[in-house]
Amino acid sequence: MFVDEAKISVKAGNGGSGCLAFRRERFIPRGGPSGGDGGRGGHVILRANKQHNTLVQFRFRPIQQAGHGHHGQGSNKTGRDGGDLILEVPVGTIVHDAENGEKLFDFVEHDQEFVVAKGGRGGRGNARFATSTNQAPRYFEPGAPAEERVVRLELKLLADVGLIGFPNAGKSTLISRISAARPKIAGYPFTTLQPHLGVVAAGEYQSFLMADLPGLIEGAHEGQGLGMQFLRHIERTRLLCHLIDVGEFSDRDPVEDFGVVVQELGSFSAKLLEKPMVVVASKIDTMQDSDRADRLKDLCEERELPFFAISAVTGAGVDQLKYYLGSQVRESRQAAAGDK
Repeated sequence: MFVDEAKISVKAGNGGSGCLAFRRERFIPRGGPSGGDGGRGGHVILRANKQHNTLVQFRFRPIQQAGHGHHGQGSNKTGRDGGDLILEVPVGTIVHDAENGEKLFDFVEHDQEFVVAKGGRGGRGNARFATSTNQAPRYFEPGAPAEERVVRLELKLLADVGLIGFPNAGKSTLISRISAARPKIAGYPFTTLQPHLGVVAAGEYQSFLMADLPGLIEGAHEGQGLGMQFLRHIERTRLLCHLIDVGEFSDRDPVEDFGVVVQELGSFSAKLLEKPMVVVASKIDTMQDSDRADRLKDLCEERELPFFAISAVTGAGVDQLKYYLGSQVRESRQAAAGDK
């Protein structure tokens, strides 16, 4: 099950209270105060793990709590700290405060950690308050309460290339041909109900991550179809690969499809229109009239967009597209490394 949003309540552990005690041992005159300090409460820590790709584990456990600190004891014994609670989330998860919507943290690398709720400080025992003028203090500190908050986790997949387009445009077939991903493929719309990731090899030492995103339709940014649910995943990609069906069995106009999808991207976020885009005419193996692909190619030339014509079934043009995407991803990575 793919879950890319979850709301959880996290509570750290309370600090243990200090101890009120005095030493009364043989051969130790004037033993004095011996109350130990309380232990720190456990933190709630979020940690990124690249092995996870969904937030489904939080759907069934929405309340998470760390261990409380133990109280101090006599003979200056400090209470044990409460155990930290470590929750693993996928790389690409964003943490928001559920009350005010504030962005708290963004996990972009494996093993990154963020303390989402801090444990309470342990209280001091009466031995801490002994002075030359007050050698027998009879007071101590209680443990401090822990942080408690409700956070919203939002997963945005980290992929180099995002496959976008209308339903049944051939996105799943393409990613299944050039990677080991095996999404469901069928001859009806909305076959893909969740994003699929695939590693594409574009050379002996070059590879990139491609995401097959569920099909967009008109009104996707308003919640029509599945687009609104998965448009957020496009924000993380370096490059958009827009597949448009030019086959004979499609009753849609390729130029009109291009305009609708671009409009939906801009309506969701203007930043999506700034991403590099490659336009791909798919299903050319079923194309009887080249006019559909020619008009789309002319539009790309006007907008200075790279254009490819492929058939994911026969493999025509697929290698050229794959190596071009690999070269663009490599340049994007180098540019990002230079900025850092």
